[in-house]
Amino acid sequence: MINFNNTTLFNLPSEAQLKTWLQSIIEQEGYIEGELNFLFCDDDHLHKLNVEFLNHDTLTDIITFDYNVGRQVYSDICISIDRVQDNALIHKVSSINELSRVMAHGVLHLCGYKDSTIEEKEEMRSKEDLYLSQLDLNI
Repeated sequence: MINFNNTTLFNLPSEAQLKTWLQSIIEQEGYIEGELNFLFCDDDHLHKLNVEFLNHDTLTDIITFDYNVGRQVYSDICISIDRVQDNALIHKVSSINELSRVMAHGVLHLCGYKDSTIEEKEEMRSKEDLYLSQLDLNI
């Protein structure tokens, strides 16, 4: 089950379509959907989580808490809408495109992908691009 929650003023378009798309990513990666809770928040909220749980005193767009059991995916995924909107401007893409990329990024972490090295980052970006191509972003 995939749940969407927010602590900031934010309207997620086409929740059903995004849930189906995220489920498809999990399935294509050979994992089983457990429970994923997406929390859309602001920079302040995510910064506090970053300091408290990861000891990183920086802004970030996403934090993925991995509670997987074997190949069954369980997670709380926290996303800063502030960061997503700023990054969309920087990369000259729509906010929903950037948000979708970040959501896919979190799910890919749960499916075993890392992004610490240049090679890992390239593989992650390639997977994000693949899955974004499967989503109709005219939502």
